[in-house]
Amino acid sequence: MSDIDVIPEITETEWHAFERKVAMVAPYVSWIHLNVSDGTIAAATLTDFSGLSALIAQYPRVSFEARLLVASPEKYVRQLTDAGCKRLIAHVESNDPRMFLEAAKFDEIEVGIALDGATEIDQVEPFLEEIDCVVVMTAEAGSVGGTFLPEAVEKIRLIRQNFPDLPIEAVGAINETTMRVVKDAGATRVVSNSFLFSDETDIASRIELLKSL
Repeated sequence: MSDIDVIPEITETEWHAFERKVAMVAPYVSWIHLNVSDGTIAAATLTDFSGLSALIAQYPRVSFEARLLVASPEKYVRQLTDAGCKRLIAHVESNDPRMFLEAAKFDEIEVGIALDGATEIDQVEPFLEEIDCVVVMTAEAGSVGGTFLPEAVEKIRLIRQNFPDLPIEAVGAINETTMRVVKDAGATRVVSNSFLFSDETDIASRIELLKSL
C-alpha cells in the first residue's frame, strides 16, 4: 500500500453533477477535494453550498477539503466550515492570504495555501510555518485536463527539503506517470480529476492504481 493519499477532485457548475461525482468516488477514498471558484480568478464553478451539509452527512467516513480559487477566500470560510469541510485551502494569488488565515482560526479545521504554476515559491514561503499543508499546482489552476507542469516538481522538492514534515499536495494533471514523479519529489497527497473520471466505469480501479504506485 502506498503512503500517499489519493484525493478525487470535484469541479462542477451544477449541483446534481456535483452530487453524482461525490457518490461515485466516496466508497473508495477518505478525502474528497472541492474546487471552488467564483470567477474572480478562474472560470466559475459551483458556489451555492446550501445543500453541502446534508451531502457531507451522507458520507461520515469521508472528509471534505475545499480549495478556494477566489480573490477573497475569507468570504467562504464560515459557510464551508459550517457545512462540514475539514480542510480549507486558499491560493496565495488571492487578494490577502493573511486575511483568510485569520478568518479560519476560529474553527478546528486544517488550513493550507496553494500556489499556481507561474507563481514563484518565495510567495508562499512566509506562510509555510503556520499552515497545515501546502498545495502545489502541477497544472494551471482552473484547468481540467490541463498539461502537467514540470517546473512544479522542483517546487515540491524544495519545499520538502526545507519543511520535511509539512504535507504537500500536488493538484493537476495527475495520472499513473505524473503520480510517480510528484511522489518521488516529496508530495504526500495527490488530487486527480480527469484521470479518474475519464472512464466512469473504471473509477475504483483507477484510484487503486494510483494508490499502488
